[in-house]
Amino acid sequence: MPPLHRYLGNPVLSFLGRLFFKIPIGDFHCGLRGCRRDAMLDLGLRGPGMEFASEMIVRSALRGLAIDEVPTTLAKAGRSRPPHLRTWRDGWRHLRFLLMLSPRWLLLYPGLALFVVGALVQGAILTGPVAVGRVVLDIHTMLYAAGAMIVGLELALFAVFVKAAGVAQGLLPSSRVFGGFLAGFTLERGAVLGAVLALAGFILAIWSLALWMSTGLAEIDPRQVMRVVIPSLTLIISGMQLLFSSFVLHFLLWNGDRDPA
Repeated sequence: MPPLHRYLGNPVLSFLGRLFFKIPIGDFHCGLRGCRRDAMLDLGLRGPGMEFASEMIVRSALRGLAIDEVPTTLAKAGRSRPPHLRTWRDGWRHLRFLLMLSPRWLLLYPGLALFVVGALVQGAILTGPVAVGRVVLDIHTMLYAAGAMIVGLELALFAVFVKAAGVAQGLLPSSRVFGGFLAGFTLERGAVLGAVLALAGFILAIWSLALWMSTGLAEIDPRQVMRVVIPSLTLIISGMQLLFSSFVLHFLLWNGDRDPA
């Protein structure tokens, strides 16, 4: 293999495949494979390009098929034509495929990380500035923390949508954890929770308006009022996201014959 494939492309993509899907295979792209024809046909493989090599392994693992790796000896190809593999295009296709079939790593884990970090930072600055050495974190940092929370929640909701759609299309397996989540998170519960969060945000907005009115609608210290406005906006946006996302998830699960709630 060219050095770029041997030391970067193949090792990195194979590592991500093992990490995302817990498949104990050292080389995801070895072309020497043996498989049961009926098992492969039953998987409904649909990769149109080089990512087909990864799809065979990933979809087999998701279906619970037995996979073993045995030693083999490779030699340089004797073909006279140049290889069809295009380094960056096909590398991206493989990476894109791995991410698409792993909503946890693509969406859920980054989303939860953003949300938790944003919540911790916003909570720390809620009562006043926080000094970290010579650096003082104040309302500007708090605003970015609020943005991290909102984006994080959206990514987590996207992860649920992708998982639900993937299960419905037979691309992703269901799980006990996901099934339990769907059983508990109904349209009505999600909508009520979203509405409560949005209402709490509106109450904080009224409080911020009261603070302004107490000054006679004159100039007010932004460091005081923004500590109310930023959490208010965070709650309102998060609540609306959750409320309408509950309808989207209900739509994805609804089959016309049975109410998922």
